[in-house]
Amino acid sequence: MPTLKIATRKSPLALWQSEHVAAQLTRLHHDLTVELVPIVTEGDRILDRSLAAVGGKGLFIKELETALLEKRADLAVHSMKDVPAQLPDGFEIAALLERANPWDAFVSNRYSSLNDLPQQAIVGTSSLRRHAQLIHCRPDLKIIPLRGNVGTRLAKLDGGEYDAIILAAAGLERLGLAERIRQVLPAHQSLPAVGQGIVGVEVLAGSVAAAYLKSLNNQDATDCLTAERAVAFSLGASCTSALAVYATVDQQTLHVSAMAGDLHGHLVRAHIHGLRTDAFELGRDIAQQLKAQNALELMSAHER
Repeated sequence: MPTLKIATRKSPLALWQSEHVAAQLTRLHHDLTVELVPIVTEGDRILDRSLAAVGGKGLFIKELETALLEKRADLAVHSMKDVPAQLPDGFEIAALLERANPWDAFVSNRYSSLNDLPQQAIVGTSSLRRHAQLIHCRPDLKIIPLRGNVGTRLAKLDGGEYDAIILAAAGLERLGLAERIRQVLPAHQSLPAVGQGIVGVEVLAGSVAAAYLKSLNNQDATDCLTAERAVAFSLGASCTSALAVYATVDQQTLHVSAMAGDLHGHLVRAHIHGLRTDAFELGRDIAQQLKAQNALELMSAHER
C-alpha cells in the first residue's frame, strides 16, 4: 500500500489543513496511506519581531521545502497567502483546494465593528496590507504588531492588550471559532491578500505524489490564484508588501481587484475583468495599472 508523507507546520490551523488534505486524498485513493510530518519552521520560532523585519512569510515554508528535498516528506501543505509569488526551482504547486472564506475578520470583545472603535483604539495585526487599509479607513487607530498562531493572538486580545485584532476569517472558521468574528470586513476596508483562503499542496516537480493530487485541484481557485500571483510577480512584491489582490470567476469571466499602499494609509486601486483563460495576462495588466499610479513607490516606502 503506497504511503504519502505530508510536511506541515505544527500550529493547530496548519495541522487542520494538512489533515483535511489527507482526508481528501484517502477518500479519492482508497489504497493510499497518508502520514503527517509536523515541523517547527523559523517563522514559528521568531515571534518577537514582525514578519517584515525577519524576511517575510516565506519563513513558514522553507523548512517544509527542505523536508521535500531530503525525502522526509512527499508533499507540503500551505496557506497560499504565505507562499511567495515565485517558487524555488524544482518545486511546483500540484493542487489548489476550493477557496474558503477569503475575507478578513474583525475580532473584538467590546466593539461590534471597525467603525465602532473609539478614537486611538489599539488594533493588532502584523500584516502591512491590513495596516495600510486600516489606517486609510481610520487614521486615528494605533496599529500594534501581533504575531503567533490563532490561539495565541486571541489570548492576547482576551488579556486586554488590544481593543480589536484582525484575523483571516477562514482560519477562524476552520478551527471552529467563527463565533469570535464580530464583522467580516468588506472590500473597501480590507481587500484580501493574494491567495487568502486557498490551501495549496507543494511537491517536487515531476514527483509521483503529483499524480495523486491532480484529482484534488479546483479550477476556479487555480484561475483566481494565477491572476492574483501574476500581480504580485509583476510588481516584484513580497509577502511583506502592502499589496492586496482578489479575483473571482463568473462562468468564463475573471474579475480582479487590487490595492497597493503604504503604512500612512495612502492607497491606489485598480480593477480589471476578462476571460479566465487569460488569468496571468489580466494579473500582469492590472499590475501595470497600479504601477502607473506609483504603486512601487508606495509599497517600498516602509523600507526606506
